[in-house]
Amino acid sequence: MFINFFYQLKAYRIPISITEWMLFVEALSKGMAHSSLVGFYYLARAVLVKNEAYYDRFDMAFYSYFRGVETPVELMESVLQWLENALPALKLSPEERRLYEEWDLDELRQQLEERLREQKEEHHGGSKWIGTGGTSPFGHSGQHPAGVRIGGESLNRSAVQVAAQRNFRGYRSDAIIGVRQFEIALRKLRQLSSKVEGPLEELDLEETINKTSDKGGLLNLVWARSRKNTIKVALLMDSGGSMSPYSRLCSQLFTAMNRTSHFKDLRFFYFHNCIYQHLYHEPSCFLRDSIRTEDFLRMIGPEYKIILLGDASMAPSELTMPGGAIDYSYHNNETGITWLKRVANHFNHTVWLNPIPAPFWERGLGNYTIQVIREIFPMFELSLEGLEAAIKKLKGPRQI
Repeated sequence: MFINFFYQLKAYRIPISITEWMLFVEALSKGMAHSSLVGFYYLARAVLVKNEAYYDRFDMAFYSYFRGVETPVELMESVLQWLENALPALKLSPEERRLYEEWDLDELRQQLEERLREQKEEHHGGSKWIGTGGTSPFGHSGQHPAGVRIGGESLNRSAVQVAAQRNFRGYRSDAIIGVRQFEIALRKLRQLSSKVEGPLEELDLEETINKTSDKGGLLNLVWARSRKNTIKVALLMDSGGSMSPYSRLCSQLFTAMNRTSHFKDLRFFYFHNCIYQHLYHEPSCFLRDSIRTEDFLRMIGPEYKIILLGDASMAPSELTMPGGAIDYSYHNNETGITWLKRVANHFNHTVWLNPIPAPFWERGLGNYTIQVIREIFPMFELSLEGLEAAIKKLKGPRQI
């Protein structure tokens, strides 16, 4: 049942297990959607979506699959609810009220069900079918003195309309992020250690509670030495060329890391397309303001966490051929792959952040070089979700 909807959700990268899908099917079989598309929408979201970060993807998948669908049950219930609740408040003439009072709800339900079964297409004008204009008692924008509006402007939205609003797009974790989100994510990249030396200047809340409890509630403040972050980070950013459309995003990451003061050491370097004999201190990548990559590897120890930022998209020759570099008349004497592997092998933890969305890594213009670099460095999408996964990788066991 609705197996194509299951595949639609998977196509939008919503993590759904078979167990969850079977639970949803069981809930449908027990009538928990109340034969309504609105009920189906909320039931599916409640059972299948485990995190609000995926709500927007769910809305997009739902809208794509059910666009244009409105169930007869929804129409029927909206009509009956309107008659029961709104009719007493209407300001009608005596003649109009007499016409309305002649309606019998059971008869109305029967007539509406018959027309919903018989009508196969849109209808405009006329006196019988559900449509717009005309004198039919069912529809909208018509002239029947006791007509019941179906469709048109409404205070109640259908499930498809709710999904189309995409009210949860702000909760997405795969959206391109800004400075503030960068800062919050980078705070997770820390490893604290207690200093043996230094003054006792930080309140140890847990020990304060324990000591106070031991003394029967008499306050006993316990102070401890501050803990410092021991993480050292180096950010290597691709500059110029195909990275120009992402310059603002790179600037945001640069700003966020500069604002982040909890790293023990933080270094910035630049390259163009690929790393060769030199790394640069400025995004202009002039040779006069550079450091030899060999010196970089001697100066920066293997304990540094290395974050490479770039689209990994270039001519294949820039990776595979000596002299294949095209940046500023600079020619490499060894292949780009050689230098990238040296960087990967020197450090204990490295990741590559790619501003190109992950679905395009295998079919875009730079798909070949992206795949080659993915075999050297763990690659993550430059989104909140991707950055958090990259940080988790940097804090994990040493890469082999």
